[in-house]
Amino acid sequence: MSVLNISAYKFVTLDDREDLRARLQAQCGARGLKGTILLAPEGINLFLAGAADTIRGFMDWLHQDARFADIQAKESWSSSAPFRKMRVRLKKEIITMKVPDIRPEAHRAATVSPAELKAWLDRGQDDAGREVVMVDTRNAFEVDAGSFVHALDFGIERFSQYPQRIAAQQDDFAGKTVVTFCTGGIRCEKAVLYMNSLGMRNVYQLDGGILKYFEEVGGAHWTGHCTVFDDRQAVDPGLAPARVPMPHRGRPRRSPAQKKTGTAVPVHAEIRLLIAAESVPHGGSCNGLPRFRCRPPAATRRSPWRSGGRRQHPC
Repeated sequence: MSVLNISAYKFVTLDDREDLRARLQAQCGARGLKGTILLAPEGINLFLAGAADTIRGFMDWLHQDARFADIQAKESWSSSAPFRKMRVRLKKEIITMKVPDIRPEAHRAATVSPAELKAWLDRGQDDAGREVVMVDTRNAFEVDAGSFVHALDFGIERFSQYPQRIAAQQDDFAGKTVVTFCTGGIRCEKAVLYMNSLGMRNVYQLDGGILKYFEEVGGAHWTGHCTVFDDRQAVDPGLAPARVPMPHRGRPRRSPAQKKTGTAVPVHAEIRLLIAAESVPHGGSCNGLPRFRCRPPAATRRSPWRSGGRRQHPC
């Protein structure tokens, strides 16, 4: 595979977005790169593909700007570029949460490294002996493609729904160590800070997200694949294109009551599961969290990458 794919982000104040947009577009165009770069007052989020030397040449150029000198990219490979165009877009947020008081630039959330997380999951507890609960902050259709074994998710359709859902169930995590995770880490940068603002403690983000975990640890404690927002659709724990049918990004069988309450749901270890209207709270608990619901087995699902479907970036 000859095409290098990178993703990177940094929360940093950008007051020259129009000028920066033009310079980024020119640099990427001159190097023949494909992908998307998002610019917002709070920072930069980029996804690029191209020949290895041109990608690394671009990153060398980007590092010359003091604001981006320490930005680090996560890498994976493919046989062809998974993007069709090169776009630099201006956004209100590089990851939309709609909670303006959450500013990762001022204070970064606590992190746990992939290796340390694996050690915790191997033992079933953290270094202090607390139970470890994995919380998936991604959208429902991403979770359906793959997640950590026994992870919990809220069945959200967009990240801006996360604050309300976690606030409603924060008491269920008392006395536990919570590790949030997402594709590359950007959503968890905000998620953990918001959880801290609610008074939640012992909350971490997986440093570098799922992709960095795959890179450093592999597929330990993981089931399925990881959705990516380009033509690869998903990658496996070896960071190779998964080439499998993807689940639909919506969950049309959710009942109105489920949508209203946003009750979180655990991801089963052996089979991908969907929320269905007939699902009801089970007696007892799941991972010690009694207010969470288990999902019944999935029915046949339509892929958003087939005709009639539409991919939706989390932000």
